[in-house]
Amino acid sequence: MARIDVPMPQMGESITEGTLSKWLKKLGEPVKRDEPIFEISTDKVDAEIPAPNAGVLAEILVQEGQTVAVNTIVARIETDASVGAGAAGAGTSTPAVAPAPAAPAKAPEAPKLASAAPPAPVAPVAPVAPVAPVASSGGVLSAEERLRTKSTPLVRKMAAEHNVDIAQLSGSGIAGRVTKADLEGFLAGGGTTRPAETGRPAETAGPMAPRAPAPAGAVAHNVTEPWEGDRVEPWSRIRKLTADHMIMSRRISAHVNTFFEIDYTRIVGLRARKKKEYADRGVNLTYTAFIVKAVADNLRKHPVLNAAVTGDATLFRRDINIGMAVALDWGLIVPVLKRADEMSLMGLARAINDLGERARTKKLSPDEVQKGTFTITNPGTFGSVIGTPIINQPQVAILCVGTIEKQPAVVTLPDGSDTIAIRTKGMLSLAFDHRVVDGSDADRFMADVKKSLQEFSESAV
Repeated sequence: MARIDVPMPQMGESITEGTLSKWLKKLGEPVKRDEPIFEISTDKVDAEIPAPNAGVLAEILVQEGQTVAVNTIVARIETDASVGAGAAGAGTSTPAVAPAPAAPAKAPEAPKLASAAPPAPVAPVAPVAPVAPVASSGGVLSAEERLRTKSTPLVRKMAAEHNVDIAQLSGSGIAGRVTKADLEGFLAGGGTTRPAETGRPAETAGPMAPRAPAPAGAVAHNVTEPWEGDRVEPWSRIRKLTADHMIMSRRISAHVNTFFEIDYTRIVGLRARKKKEYADRGVNLTYTAFIVKAVADNLRKHPVLNAAVTGDATLFRRDINIGMAVALDWGLIVPVLKRADEMSLMGLARAINDLGERARTKKLSPDEVQKGTFTITNPGTFGSVIGTPIINQPQVAILCVGTIEKQPAVVTLPDGSDTIAIRTKGMLSLAFDHRVVDGSDADRFMADVKKSLQEFSESAV
């Protein structure tokens, strides 16, 4: 008989905490070794965490929605099934909770909701399941204050480089913790540090209660009063991060868009001839693989599109790492194809299939969604003709792929005469940061991508 601790895993070197978003197993249920038992959300990725041993889930120490530091024990597994079942049965009437010093009863939701973005109105809607509060240490600093000043190694390094005191900022992370997006937004806004708020608005005052102004550089969210019959759904962690990142990107980069029409007719023929050969090797040959190949090859010729801004200088990336935006039921995630220019079409197609599938099943590691240098998004799969996406910071460009379909087109015959023919066409748009990328740079890059796609070499398939 033994009880095995299940800790909050560290999903990457810079990640110091995780949010337990969902329990996949109930108290008292048997679990198999390596069977997913709970889901977590971090600043980088959502993931399912497997059981370290087979047995019975005997204790649940961290409830859904709680954010805790890495290595915190979130549950215990009883390896002796009969004993574990008994312990679980006893625990169903009084669920196990993480041991914490007794604290006087106070509004436990206030610290959590006040720091969340956006805060959900409380009074007019049905109450949300309570989230266990962070226990106070009873010392000079509360747990929330320690989290705020602790931050992540990356944020602390950035703050030190720009001579910013993190403790003086109000962040959008847990307990007001300052995230990378908060700091980037603060710096982009040209703000100066100012004393942190000593108190937070009381949530019990209702949705129309006056709110303190946000500090310079902070991402603001509107608070709208719900009407009778409305349903308020709090944002997930990934939705909060996406919202803040998009607002910050719009504020930082000078967005400009250019549009090119592509004739994919040649690629249609190549796919038709090679699709079975790829399928026999377990790979689905999609249009996306051809587009990624063309983009990766041409980024080497146009390095300003594979760059980032650092202060008042341009940082040209050595590696070409292409992020592929994947739409999920619970949000958007961008897994990254590392060194895409060094991969063959077969390798790219295989990697795209693999990353997309593991993104949908929450199997990605944090390293697989970091260090992108250029992003491709493909709303064309839903029928969109074209879009104008927001740049994925700190990159300077993002390519949008529109739907690909048959269209009538004017075709010039070998004798010089014109005729109407059926061609397979689609639109590509490029959003670029005009602080770094001039219109001529963007258009030359897109012209080369267009040429690569319309004259795609059969030897490369």
